Amino acid sequence: MMEIPAPLHTVLESLMDAGYRPVIVGGSVRDALMGRPVKDYDVEVYGVGSMEILQRLLQPQGRVDAVGRHFGVLKMWFGEDEVDFSLPRTEKKTGAGHRGFAVTTDGGLSYADAARRRDFTINAIGYDVAEGMFFDPFDGQRDLKQGVLRHIDETTFVEDPLRVYRAVQFVARFGMTLADETFALCQKMVKEGRLEELPRERVWAEWRKLLLQSPRPSIGFEWMRKLGITERYFPELHALIGVPQNPEYHPEGDVWTHTMMAVDRMSEELGIRSEELRIGDKEKLRFLLAILCHDFGKATTTTLEYKEKTILYVSGLPATRYPLPSAELPAPRIRSIGHEAAGVEPARVFLERLTGDKKLIASILPLVEHHLAPAQYHRNRARDKTIRKLSLKLAPHASIRDLIVVARADYFGRGRVKVECFEAGEWLKERAEALGVLDVPPEPWIHGRDLIALGMAPSPEFGRILSGLYDAQIRGEVKDRESALRHAVWYYTNVQHT
Repeated sequence: MMEIPAPLHTVLESLMDAGYRPVIVGGSVRDALMGRPVKDYDVEVYGVGSMEILQRLLQPQGRVDAVGRHFGVLKMWFGEDEVDFSLPRTEKKTGAGHRGFAVTTDGGLSYADAARRRDFTINAIGYDVAEGMFFDPFDGQRDLKQGVLRHIDETTFVEDPLRVYRAVQFVARFGMTLADETFALCQKMVKEGRLEELPRERVWAEWRKLLLQSPRPSIGFEWMRKLGITERYFPELHALIGVPQNPEYHPEGDVWTHTMMAVDRMSEELGIRSEELRIGDKEKLRFLLAILCHDFGKATTTTLEYKEKTILYVSGLPATRYPLPSAELPAPRIRSIGHEAAGVEPARVFLERLTGDKKLIASILPLVEHHLAPAQYHRNRARDKTIRKLSLKLAPHASIRDLIVVARADYFGRGRVKVECFEAGEWLKERAEALGVLDVPPEPWIHGRDLIALGMAPSPEFGRILSGLYDAQIRGEVKDRESALRHAVWYYTNVQHT
């Protein structure tokens, strides 16, 4: 039996009383069988002659929106919960894109014929409300038990290339593996360039699910790598594969491996520290993308330093060209000097390919550029003015608190066992908090109105005076508002009027 919310059950009973057969379909059935929370219900109603009749049947039960009627779907609201009601339908590809389908509704279709248009067997299971039994024409329950994601029909599957990304995020979210034939089909679609017709918004929606709903997003990225998606569509990410790192700090291996471990660690951190951080999905995405991009610069800055010479490692070229560490050769010193700043531009390009959210991108780039600061500042015991300057470098789109979250995932996302304490982060947090710059830069003590109150006439010189005073405040040379005012008067008297 499948549990159904009482308000929805009332509507389904009214449909059954009228002689029709409602079947719950899609992800809600899959999630129920997996013991996962069911959030979205979809209902197909069999025996109804037209969408107009279905709409008339539903309207007495509550608010109905016909916005999706062209695609054979009506939306109904139960408070804030939305349920899709539809007739059994078939789809035929008529043009490019996800709207290039001709939809034919037919209340007399068999469940198996209606379910054939779906992507995977696990999404083609239906629950017959009247009989209290599951319809499973493609053995989706078997695949669920075996942890295998398998497509239903090769001909219909390739009609929507977004299904390749759906496969990636499903295997990551549910801890599954791709069936051999599904892997081969998806790989073929990538090689043929079918994914190029997808609009950025649809791809971004699947990335969001991968990042936000997967306990280990790295599983999805590994499948992207195997399928050829990273190489063809996300070269900035693919370039990390094989880039060596100093084994003293990164015993886990190359930059790709470290990045995958760090992304998983970030996902874990956001779960463990969700109450402390108090952030929504957009902020979580920001942190996950920041850690995904944080080492992009290593692909272009990594060098292998031997006694005789230094070699710039170039990702993608044969490894035999570079004598990487081995038992036969002396180990080189592996360095990636300046990779933080070098990673900003590839991160920007990568993120703009994913999303048009400029504010989100702007909030990520400072975290990429300065992700090493917590460790460096702790090691060098940075002075107060350096920490204040860091808050300014991150502003207005990020803060030192944000930076510590990224640096923490970077620190633990590697192959070493450490006490679960990020000492550098704790040190910087304490210092920044004491200086009042953990979340925002220092507020200037003096503004233009203060200079006017001192009797100064507004002039272009105001900008220089205020900028100089703020710099002195950041450096710690001006300790408080009173001394800042004295400096302003001195400058106005002795510099401007001399």
